[in-house]
Amino acid sequence: VIERSLKFAERYGADRAMAYTIAAYHDIGLVDGREHHHTASKRILLADARLREWFCQEQIATMGDAVEDHRASADHAPRTLYGAIVAEADRMIIPEVIIRRTIQYTLANHPTLNSEEGYERMIEHLNEKYNYGGYLRLWLEESDNAAQLEALRQIIADQAQLRAIYDTIYAEEIAKLRDDK
Repeated sequence: VIERSLKFAERYGADRAMAYTIAAYHDIGLVDGREHHHTASKRILLADARLREWFCQEQIATMGDAVEDHRASADHAPRTLYGAIVAEADRMIIPEVIIRRTIQYTLANHPTLNSEEGYERMIEHLNEKYNYGGYLRLWLEESDNAAQLEALRQIIADQAQLRAIYDTIYAEEIAKLRDDK
């Protein structure tokens, strides 16, 4: 996320030190859990007195807003360019990786679901977040995420391809779980 943020900062003429700091803090709030990590990250950033050595209060406030705005499920667009930069940099849209993470999440958090139920849960999640009308929004046109998101949407639309990918990854993940026991 840091590397991608710095590339976007350079492209858009944003302050690199701010972009770096935002990227470094954007997920630090995960110590308080995923659901509200974006607000916890902002709170932690704003409370860090060391940042006052390098940034003015206005910059720190902007960085706090950016950290808070990075979440994919946010109900509003990022308030600043810095929020758009970190939100976009945080999105690694690689179709097979997204499918694998969805399967891993389901296996870890819904272990009683069988393969078919897991497949249905995956389809629901992919449609809710990534498909046309889903809540994921991209904020920077020059990002490679747009092409990757379209590729994922094409896989979602091709049920046979989606099922084949799911079956392969599901089998791999089940094998890993057995090997770990």
